[in-house]
This record gives sequence, structure tokens and C-alpha cells, in this order.
Amino acid sequence: MTDPAPAASPLVLEVWCELQCPDCRTALADLDALGARYGDALDIQLRHFPLEKHRHALAAAQAYEEAYAQGSGWPYARALLARVDELDRGGEALLVEVAAGLGLDAEEVDTALVDGRHLLQVDSDQAEGKAIGVTGTPTYVIGGELLDGSKDQEGLRERIGAIADRLLSARA
Repeated sequence: MTDPAPAASPLVLEVWCELQCPDCRTALADLDALGARYGDALDIQLRHFPLEKHRHALAAAQAYEEAYAQGSGWPYARALLARVDELDRGGEALLVEVAAGLGLDAEEVDTALVDGRHLLQVDSDQAEGKAIGVTGTPTYVIGGELLDGSKDQEGLRERIGAIADRLLSARA
């Protein structure tokens, strides 16, 4: 008797994102559509690329990492991006408020912002992004192909889908 073949690992779509970026909020519709189309065959991963022009982006990335550690990374990203227009005014207090609204340990999110426990992860993502040519957000990487959506997102969902179809069919 032989063991069943291991399930193929999902195809990874890296989304280089900045949680104070209105374009990243807009990109959620594409990510939702891709997630619905491919289900478990596509692993959509958020990677951090905080931009200097947004003064709370670095803190937002760290707050996301704490939310991720508490099991709610994507829900936190979605909730924060929904309020992206408020982040400039609300700052770190808004980051904590969003966490509390999701039922996370908001005090722990606040502490993580103070002690910087997730700064290394955020810095690592940003350095890797720069090394592979990310210059703005959102930017996508799938199958080694970099697709920059920071200036125009038109047609990106279709391009990502075509790449995913090609890569997934090559696995079959």
C-alpha cells in the first residue's frame, strides 16, 4: 500500500502593500476576486513596503504583524485599509482602535508599537522588496514576475490570473 501523494503547495502571490496607501485599498477588490477564483490553490501573502511619504505606514505594518501574531492579519489589513483616510489624523491611536474593533488584544498591539518587536520583519520585507525592484504599492510578485500596480492597476487582475493559470496548469 502506498501513501497518497502530498497535496501540491499553493501558488504564492506576494502583495507588496503599504497600509496607509489608498491604492492598496483599491487593490482589495482584485485580491478578493483572485481569492474567489483560485481558492486554496493561491496563497495571497501580504509583504510590507512602507513608503516614507506616509508617516504612519511603518507603525501600521508593525501593528499588522501583531494582528497576524494574534491570528487576524488579513482582517486587520482590510479594516485598516477601509479607514486609510483617517490614519494620517488618527495615527497610532487609530491602529490600536482598529485592533480593538476586531476583538484583538489592543493593549498588546500598543505594546508592540512601543517595543518594536515586529520592526525586524517589516524592515526585512522592505529590504527584500527594494532588492527585487519594488518601488511603490501595490506591487505583486507571482511566479517570479513583478507587476507594479503603484501607478496603474488596470488589467493587473487579468495579468495575474493569466500567470496563475499558466503556472497551475504546468503543475497538473
